[in-house]
Amino acid sequence: MKNIKYLLAGVVFGIILIKSQVVSWFRIQEMFRLQAFHMYGIIGSAIFVGMISILIIKRFNIKSISGEPVVIPQRQFSWGNVWGGLIFGLGWAITGACPGPLYALFGSGIWVIGITLLSAIFGTWVYGVLQDKLPH
Repeated sequence: MKNIKYLLAGVVFGIILIKSQVVSWFRIQEMFRLQAFHMYGIIGSAIFVGMISILIIKRFNIKSISGEPVVIPQRQFSWGNVWGGLIFGLGWAITGACPGPLYALFGSGIWVIGITLLSAIFGTWVYGVLQDKLPH
């Protein structure tokens, strides 16, 4: 019961994803075919908001809801991120669905996305099995 706020936040976020057409297969295909700015505008806005948010967190030493300091670790470049990003993008282009809103799509009644959801879960399992052998 204490996690109900997270469930409600997820439901609201899912509704926003559906209403903004971020999870629309047609919008995703338009993006990969360079036919529309819609998705690039949303992704660009998210990057901008993320950059400003990190700047504010660092500048004002913002703490989490539970009062703990927010720590943003420094990351080093890794070719594993490049390969992972390429695989992620390829899967996104083939399925027309980013893994993030899969639950929102499934919850909105697009049942065929269940195949993509199961594939994402399987891919995560495979990563867990091969994690020690992959470049990080």
